[in-house]
Formats: sequence, structure tokens, C-alpha cells
Amino acid sequence: MQKIVTFLWFNDNAEEAARFYTSVFKDSKILALTYYGDAGPRPKGSVMTCDFQLAGQRFTALNGGPVFPFTEAISLSVNCDTQEEIDDLWNKLTAGGGKPVACGWLKDRFGLSWQIVPTVLPELLNARDPERSNRVMQAVQNMVKLDLATLKQAADGR
Repeated sequence: MQKIVTFLWFNDNAEEAARFYTSVFKDSKILALTYYGDAGPRPKGSVMTCDFQLAGQRFTALNGGPVFPFTEAISLSVNCDTQEEIDDLWNKLTAGGGKPVACGWLKDRFGLSWQIVPTVLPELLNARDPERSNRVMQAVQNMVKLDLATLKQAADGR
């Protein structure tokens, strides 16, 4: 069992969100649902939690009501090996009301923030050459969805 599990608080659409997320990522599935009983505080029989797995990582989604909405202070970062993977995830996660933000960040239709980033980005930013790192960072700051070829060109000074 995974020792640390990300716990996500939704108003009343935790199962819908989990089903959406598991449709987006490979190696993903719904693991279990629990339901509110007589003790409440939500309606009896409604989904309380949904345990699910995304790309092998376990999450729990709670229907807890509107008390704690998502903020940009927490995001899920997804490392992508190719531009095709970046494009695919970006398109799926912004579909149906999601919103592009900046620098590889987006908000999905449930309000959860995601970072869709090329796996090579840390290497490009942590270069021993500070000018190279600065060029890459400037390129990132000028993008909404990250473009791998443009980042590599910035790293190379082109």
C-alpha cells in the first residue's frame, strides 16, 4: 500500500472527477467507493469517498461540500516524455470547461490545477550555464502550454 495518498476535497462531484481522471491516464482505475450513512453529514447513500489510481499513484476524492475549494497553491505535476503526450493530456484536461493558465499550468473543469511539463525541463533549467537556464526560463514564461521543441531551441540559443 502507498504510504502517502493525495486526498482531494470536492463539493459533490468526487466520483465524476475520479472517473474523468481515470479515463485520461493510462494504468488508472477506480479502487473503491464509500457512501454516507445515517450519521451524515451529507445525504445518506451519496458517495462519500472515491479511491482511485492514476498512473499507478493512489488518490482519494471526498465529497465534502463547498467549504474548501481548490486553489493554485496545490497542483498535480505530470512529467511527459514527448510533445504528443503534452498535447494529449493538455487537450483532455482542459476539455469540458478546463482553462489554460500559464507556464504549462492549467485548471481542469473541477478546478484542480495541473502542471503538464516535459520530463527534460529540470535538466534544461539546471544547466551549468546560467545564460542557458535563463533562456529556457524566459521561454517557459512566454508560453501557456509548453512546447518541447521551443524549449530545446532556447536551451541551444536558437
